[in-house]
Amino acid sequence: MTAKIIDGKAFAARVRRDVAAHVKTMKERHSITPGLAVVLVGDDPASRVYVKNKHASTVEVGMNSFEHRLPAETSEGDLLALIARLNADPAVHGILVQLPLPDHIDSALVINAIDPAKDVDGFHISNVGLLGTGQKSMVPCTPLGCLMMLRDHHGSLSGLNAVVVGRSNIVGKPMAQLLLGDSCTVTIAHSRSQDLPAICRGADILVAAVGRPEMITGDFVKAGATVIDVGINRIDAGAGKTRLVGDCHFDNCAAQAGAITPVPGGVGPMTIACLLANTLTACARSHGLPEPEGLTA
Repeated sequence: MTAKIIDGKAFAARVRRDVAAHVKTMKERHSITPGLAVVLVGDDPASRVYVKNKHASTVEVGMNSFEHRLPAETSEGDLLALIARLNADPAVHGILVQLPLPDHIDSALVINAIDPAKDVDGFHISNVGLLGTGQKSMVPCTPLGCLMMLRDHHGSLSGLNAVVVGRSNIVGKPMAQLLLGDSCTVTIAHSRSQDLPAICRGADILVAAVGRPEMITGDFVKAGATVIDVGINRIDAGAGKTRLVGDCHFDNCAAQAGAITPVPGGVGPMTIACLLANTLTACARSHGLPEPEGLTA
């Protein structure tokens, strides 16, 4: 069996085009421009790259981008004061605080200080609770991207058996809630689950989000299953070089799966695309406008 490759890069480009079209319409019909504020505290190199990419993508789809770069020694109080100002700013529809934060700042306190309606990361405790009880919420970007790709590939997910390997608050738990919302039968497994391969082999949809490079191999995969690999791990490639791999051993799993996301080029590109989609959704909700079809959970 040769698995179909689910091209996240191409899918993300399509999502960005859809977002840009909605933004254009919103500007022309309502004179409203969605705005995303990104806050970076400190000078972490990876975070700098992420923020740069988010800014470029935000501008590309016609949104306003508000960057706030603060020194690493910024106090918790000063950061909370900035968030309060952004919460009150009608031009800002989405707020994202880039993680990780310096050790002297309480990340949970900061995340929960963001207006839940502007919490485009979907990490606020109110949004977590709303998602968990099946109500309208802001949804974490990575699980939302996975759901979009699964819907596109399968159409209806109703009745399918789904196994999520990983129980993080950022991916594993919200992914399970989204799959439940689409009427899947959902199992959450993790690195300590007994006979993990057997659990995974029962899955029509297998989502790997455990954070261990190439942990999921072909003997975990039911023939014809759809494999969504959320992992991004950098490993030694020899000769002083590194390469990116997922939580799945791609070649082994692709030999069994019906469809699979690659790493890189699978789930990763969808995260920023869904951040833009969430900002658009937050803007529409704040102005009482219809939510964009196909870009929400």
